[in-house]
Amino acid sequence: MLSFNVASLQKPKPFLKWVGGKTQLINEIDQMISYQISQHKDLTYIEPFVGGGAVLFHVLSKFSQINNIVINDINSNLISAYKLIKEDHQKLISLLTEIEQKYYSFDSMEGQQEFYLAKRDEFNKEDKDTKFCLVNQTALMMFLNKTCFNGLYRVNKKGKFNVPFGKYKKPTICNKSNLISVHHHLKKVRILQGDFHQTLKYAQEPTLFYLDPPYKPITSTSAFTSYSSESFTDEDQMRLKQFCDKIHINGHYFVLSNSDVKNFNHENTFFDDLYQDYKIKRVRARRSINSKGDGRGELFELLISNF
Repeated sequence: MLSFNVASLQKPKPFLKWVGGKTQLINEIDQMISYQISQHKDLTYIEPFVGGGAVLFHVLSKFSQINNIVINDINSNLISAYKLIKEDHQKLISLLTEIEQKYYSFDSMEGQQEFYLAKRDEFNKEDKDTKFCLVNQTALMMFLNKTCFNGLYRVNKKGKFNVPFGKYKKPTICNKSNLISVHHHLKKVRILQGDFHQTLKYAQEPTLFYLDPPYKPITSTSAFTSYSSESFTDEDQMRLKQFCDKIHINGHYFVLSNSDVKNFNHENTFFDDLYQDYKIKRVRARRSINSKGDGRGELFELLISNF
């Protein structure tokens, strides 16, 4: 049995590397959400696109007074991981530790790559109907995430994970202390899987939404990943704006992050036009997944809010 002293828990942090993670923008986002949290005694907090959870774990560790928290994502494997860590983290830690030890046992990078490819095939074929299979599937997902190229989660149109081997000799595959902390902090979180629109029915006045959708590509080569078999189109971006309108009309608050399409085309006013009725703040960020040199430097991203 795993045990811990709540007072000795480390601050929870994302258990997966996730493209578009907001770790580098936490300070900017914190300023915005902290203001709303300070204004309301009983606040509901909702993330319709939880992704890797950088902002979620920041909120969970800093604002313990928030008791009504809802997260959602369309990626079923990702949400299964959150649910498993919340409900049965001990079995996950045990299996991840076995996989980690096996990966470390190989003397050559070739052996590690062969092991990686075998686990990738297993992940893509796994039957998820039983409890053990759910544990195995989540462990495989986390292993692949820590050992694949750049920590990407990318699937093809058939929903198959297809990221190549990352050539990391000894990455941390099982961070036991963090998984225990994440487990503890997720206890009060309601976890949903599906379209972002379903989260609106969980809003209770007042509610703060943090929205981090798949970003609109800023160049023709920057759409490097798809983390679900369905892409997030311009029509989806416009549907999301309508969702923000509903949040606003219902008396709730939102902060939305997205790419700044003006980085490489100053005449592209897609978001400026779409969110002209709201506050748009441009913040500096650094992207590092684009294979092109012009996609790796300091760029601007958008933080849009109704307050």
